[in-house]
Amino acid sequence: MLYTAPLQALIDELGRLPGIGPKSAQRIAFHLLRAPREDAVRLADSIVAMKDRTTLCPRCFNIAEGDLCGICLDARRDMGLLCVVEDPRDVVAIERTKEHKGRYHVLHGALNPIEGVGPDQLKVRELLARIEQEQVTEVILCTNPNIEGEATAMYLARLLVPLGVKATRIASGLPVGGDLEYADELTLGRAIEGRREVTG
Repeated sequence: MLYTAPLQALIDELGRLPGIGPKSAQRIAFHLLRAPREDAVRLADSIVAMKDRTTLCPRCFNIAEGDLCGICLDARRDMGLLCVVEDPRDVVAIERTKEHKGRYHVLHGALNPIEGVGPDQLKVRELLARIEQEQVTEVILCTNPNIEGEATAMYLARLLVPLGVKATRIASGLPVGGDLEYADELTLGRAIEGRREVTG
């Protein structure tokens, strides 16, 4: 064995993280080995605290600490306007633009039949329940501009339009195949501002 058992275990765990290959895992592990003990403890404590105190908002399925997320608790938000996104990271990206004044609904993915992701694996049923309960008048379909995101937006539009809800799609300007979380604030802000109606 090249490393001690605890060091190898840390390298193995770090290597399981997305975007961290074997070399990066070794670099991070050796950085933590050389760092003062209190730095390593602070990192470990923050990971445990995040796991213990961060949940999903039962209304919109964004990340939350407590009963509801901060956006759902904000009475200044337009309840009639709902922005549907794939991932909680997309909420952060859209909030940075300061263009959206309504609330959110996080699907936690996009339709992808090849990988076995259908409507039942997403928060679609919960979205439809919110339309009536919260008197939503417009749903902005803000899924990623790739094949899965477009398919998801069209599927949702077909469900929403018969309910008398205006379904809009973010405007072009975002690169096809890109992810919202990587879009710059100006481009994403203009895409929300220039959204178009989807008829399903």
